[in-house]
Amino acid sequence: MQRTLLGMLTPSSNTVLEPYTAAILAGLLPAVTAHFQRFRVTRIGLSDDALAQFDPAALLEAARLLADARVDAIAWNGTSAGWLGFEADRRLCAAITAATGIAATTSVLAINDALVALGARRIGLVTPYTPDVQARIVANYCGAGFEVASETHLDEADNFSFSDFDEEIIARDMRAAAAARPDALVILCTNLRGAPTVARMERELGIPVLDSVAVTVWKTLHMTGVDPSLIRGWGALFQSKVAR
Repeated sequence: MQRTLLGMLTPSSNTVLEPYTAAILAGLLPAVTAHFQRFRVTRIGLSDDALAQFDPAALLEAARLLADARVDAIAWNGTSAGWLGFEADRRLCAAITAATGIAATTSVLAINDALVALGARRIGLVTPYTPDVQARIVANYCGAGFEVASETHLDEADNFSFSDFDEEIIARDMRAAAAARPDALVILCTNLRGAPTVARMERELGIPVLDSVAVTVWKTLHMTGVDPSLIRGWGALFQSKVAR
């Protein structure tokens, strides 16, 4: 049987991206499956010890273990480049491919690709992060030529705790960010329960919603030659005909 195997590098304290990735792909079983490798991430901040969690050496070792499963693509399923800078993810992807021979992407690069493909320059940003981390994210997006028309953040630093925010809290913040009528809303975090809200909030708000977990699935499907339109019920991006 021809199989497509998607490799996902996962923060150790994340409890959202694995079950939601599996749920998004459920209709494609057993032809397409996701496989996960964790490395230690527990706290999000700008201190030296918090930033050190994203040392490329740790991610490269996790990527090498995923490569043992002969995955067809590897994604860093996390959003650290939001505050570290997008170039950090570009360097990481190049290093992963050099070390494993496998094409690589990240959640942030996938989101940025989707924004460009949709022609979305004004964005609304929804995150769980603290104000200093959020300010760094806003600056990086503005530096890349996007306008952050609105933003909300939940002022939390403990990575595990992000998963404790329920869907209605996320929907509340999406409504607040949508008031500025951005071209798209971005849920920037792979441990927020955003993916299940996307389809209904797109209907309610009339704005495309890019959830980090869902967009990472979208991008890795494209990378491996699987038609994303086979995915139903997880947002309009999967049915979009835009070039990637």
